[in-house]
Amino acid sequence: MSPPLLVDPAWLHECLEDPALRILDATTFLTQPEGDGYYEFESGRRAYEKAHIPGAVFADLLHDLADPDAATMFTALDSETFAARIGALGVGPGTHAVVYDQGMNIWATRLWWNLRYEGFDDVSVLNGGLAAWTRAGHAVRSGVESNEPAVFTARRRPELHADKDTVLAAIDDPGIQLVNCLDRPTFTGTRRTCARPGRIPSSTNVPFPDLADSDGLLHDPDEIRGLLDEAGTLDESKKVVTYCGSGIAATTLAFQLALLGRPDVAVYDGSLTEWAADPALPLEVG
Repeated sequence: MSPPLLVDPAWLHECLEDPALRILDATTFLTQPEGDGYYEFESGRRAYEKAHIPGAVFADLLHDLADPDAATMFTALDSETFAARIGALGVGPGTHAVVYDQGMNIWATRLWWNLRYEGFDDVSVLNGGLAAWTRAGHAVRSGVESNEPAVFTARRRPELHADKDTVLAAIDDPGIQLVNCLDRPTFTGTRRTCARPGRIPSSTNVPFPDLADSDGLLHDPDEIRGLLDEAGTLDESKKVVTYCGSGIAATTLAFQLALLGRPDVAVYDGSLTEWAADPALPLEVG
């Protein structure tokens, strides 16, 4: 039986002694300027070393698990390199990965997407991350932990990934729904985050902050069904492609849709960082 997609601290606490369990802290810190301008990012390694769930290892999405030669940050690694690096963290056949972060769930869902993109389904997201864990009264550890390395075999699912050409073709394709997961000002173009303001034509908007409550707990999918329905993301006849600024927040919507029985959502990895940098590509404002 496949593990649950979303788990809570009580569930994880009961499973801490499971020899198959692999806990991954995917924390990265994002700072958005008050007005226009691109985000700033910082690895969560020091935060992990200060406090993490017992048994957790650090999965560095900013450096180790992103392609350093790509034009955009956080671009997925090639399968072989990803397999080697995630295997070094102990993830492989017969293991169950539980991913979390110390922020807004978006980093945990990004690692969830990375793993599924490479064909690994035995992965769960800890709802609310480290904050939920500590609120539940569970202990944390400091320092660095490790797992016995595993042999991870990547089996890439290209249907879960969208590139620039795919998205360009999707604009006029009635069978594809493009969903922008950024805040409303960025979606409408009143705030410029990337090289140019605006959204990809034909996009609808489901802001990623609307997917969680003030404590960082992801809403029950039934609570946001109306929001997703309004955006057209629950139409079974359409392929859904999500995007954001750098392909991170878009994975949270993909995760929520998976909870609703839509595990086929594609994420535009380059997102607006790549799109807005090309003046030949269209953007809408308003």
